[in-house]
Amino acid sequence: MSVSKLRIGCAGLGRMGKRHALNFLERTPRAELVAASTPDDTEIEWAKEHLAPYGVKLYKNYDDMLKHEGLEAVVVASATAVHAEQAIKAIDVEKHVLCEKPLSTNVEISQQVLDAAAKKPHLKVMCGFSRRFDASYRDAHRKMTTGDLGSPSVLRSQTCDKLDPSGFFVAYAQFSGGIFVDCSIHDIDLALWFFGQDGKVKSVSAVGITAVEPDLRKHNDRDNAVGLVEFYNGKMAYFYASRMMAAGQEDTTEIIGTKGKVTVNAQPQINLVNTYDNGGVHREIPQHYYDRFEYAFVTEANEFTASCLENKPVPLKLEGAVQAVRIGAALQESLITGQKIFFEEDGSRANKSRL
Repeated sequence: MSVSKLRIGCAGLGRMGKRHALNFLERTPRAELVAASTPDDTEIEWAKEHLAPYGVKLYKNYDDMLKHEGLEAVVVASATAVHAEQAIKAIDVEKHVLCEKPLSTNVEISQQVLDAAAKKPHLKVMCGFSRRFDASYRDAHRKMTTGDLGSPSVLRSQTCDKLDPSGFFVAYAQFSGGIFVDCSIHDIDLALWFFGQDGKVKSVSAVGITAVEPDLRKHNDRDNAVGLVEFYNGKMAYFYASRMMAAGQEDTTEIIGTKGKVTVNAQPQINLVNTYDNGGVHREIPQHYYDRFEYAFVTEANEFTASCLENKPVPLKLEGAVQAVRIGAALQESLITGQKIFFEEDGSRANKSRL
């Protein structure tokens, strides 16, 4: 008896798109990668070598890929600027969607994805916040939800990228939505996960500096930033984002409860090897985000596939993705204006300043 597989296409074959395509091709047994699209000639050449020999049909036009016979789902891993547009197009033609974070750098456009998905509740639409699929974060969440550590009250989390002296981050800042929407969006999602997605934001404030890339200010961005979010339920979250780590990727989280705390990746390391020499004791750490979360992306692909095939709820609600963009955008605004931003309990902006 043949086993049903989810027939999926990948939109975008940049750095992240390549990873998604190969994960669905090689590491997701219940999925079949049948198509991929990219307008980039260099990416097409890569796909001719790595995807086409395995029966993957290549398209330069995304709309053409959506017409691929038998296509059931799409993973949107293209440029952030077209995430929402491509996700909505897929939903409109009855495809399940796994969209890379963020849905958009704009709150209203992100909401449009949620609205489109709400009209098609039979479709599985998910935003890929990879840390929710990481074994260590899942273990920390389990430990926190037992109640043994009390009520989670404070979250401190950071996304710190390895320094790239090429100027990549300056060019990328034109489209990224800013360091809070691009980097801290993962940490914001963790706060919503550990504190509860129904938590209402009371205020946000942020500060930042350009320590190594002063040209980032041309795009209203910074290379180091700290954000503070206060919730109406008496909880708070502290976020640190950086693009200048010398040793490598440092993504660390601490969740403090009323009876104890858990930490994740407090001492970053790529494996369990320590080197002892006349200069001391050394260990290597992940150099990039994917080095740290590779297997989380594999788990994400497999669980999304299972949700589609078994008609089960996706592992995280799409509403949280919109809420994360809303918080990230407010933090970015506070960073730029230097003003603390307040919200009413219904989510609307408070007009008057408060002491």
